[in-house]
Amino acid sequence: MASWSPDAPCSCDCFVAAPPASAIPAVIFAKNSDRPRDEVQEVVFVPAGTHAPGSRLQCTYIEVEQVAKTHAVILSRPSWLWGAEMGANEHGFCIGNEAVWTKEPVGEEEALLGMDLLRTEAWVLETAGRLWAAQRIQEGARNISNQLSIGTDISAEHPALRAHAQAQGWWDGRGPFDFAQVFSLTQQPVRMEAAKARFRAGRELLQQLQGGITAEAMMGILRDKQRGICMDSGGFRTTASMVSVLPRDPAQPCVHFLTATPDPSRSVFKPFIFGAGAAQAPQVLSPTFGAQDPVRTTPRFQTRVDRRHALYRGHQEALGLMEREQDLGQQLRQKQRDLEQEGLEAVRGLLAGAPAPQELGGLFQAFVERESQVYA
Repeated sequence: MASWSPDAPCSCDCFVAAPPASAIPAVIFAKNSDRPRDEVQEVVFVPAGTHAPGSRLQCTYIEVEQVAKTHAVILSRPSWLWGAEMGANEHGFCIGNEAVWTKEPVGEEEALLGMDLLRTEAWVLETAGRLWAAQRIQEGARNISNQLSIGTDISAEHPALRAHAQAQGWWDGRGPFDFAQVFSLTQQPVRMEAAKARFRAGRELLQQLQGGITAEAMMGILRDKQRGICMDSGGFRTTASMVSVLPRDPAQPCVHFLTATPDPSRSVFKPFIFGAGAAQAPQVLSPTFGAQDPVRTTPRFQTRVDRRHALYRGHQEALGLMEREQDLGQQLRQKQRDLEQEGLEAVRGLLAGAPAPQELGGLFQAFVERESQVYA
């Protein structure tokens, strides 16, 4: 299968809801990762670790200094890179990556990718080159869709942000400082119009669901093809999705639902919980190619490799069956829905105080195995 090309377009949608917008006392996060159609996304579990002083860490293109201690993380990532499109750590810190286009020039040298930075209450953090602005979301609902969206409500910012904008002639230094207005391109690429439409559609959906937003409701938003949130257009589609429930009660576990397969409208959201028994599910881990990987050799991306993991292969066959055989396809889709509902019910019970299974960490693996059996 093809690897990602540096010239490929990028688009994604992120959503977050906090009380009183959410139906339960929890922050609910959701993201669709929209990528090149044949790009495979894997789900990777990385346990917590300690690292010797002076250790180096190989990221996608460059090495950086390793920190002394790293927390356990669950990541959904394009299988050719080190970083991730979305993920969470064991302490309930959840994050998603979006591409934006601004007036700041893009550097030519290889560096950390936005997806590499993922591995490091709700915040929206937006960047323009090395500059940034952040908005804290303490209540209600918010979404972002491949465009700068922070206006004058800035909670934190790069210390040189306003001085740089003024020096470039983008802001007069006197009127209100609107980050999106100041740093957005005057002549925006065509793809930005689609991003604006998705942003408006996502905001409307969140408004309609105010006070009743649940994990299942977020899954429904991510599956919305009519409004383009679930993307399926030419060489581009939603390649993986994630929904996280982050309870405000620290005694309750955070739950992260991941698909590990493309097209959430025909995929199963499977629950992952950090805890005893948490380990890598081999069925959602892509093969590796070592020093011969097209991302490691220079010039990069000159050859094609097959990165499909076992669940992806089974899911591909299932999608083909859904399209060829209507009756069998409907039966298969019903099995997917039943399996997902079982996971949602288990999580609802857990958050309502039901006794927890002995090894919560094995929950994702169990659901991956059962989904694989559906496709066998």
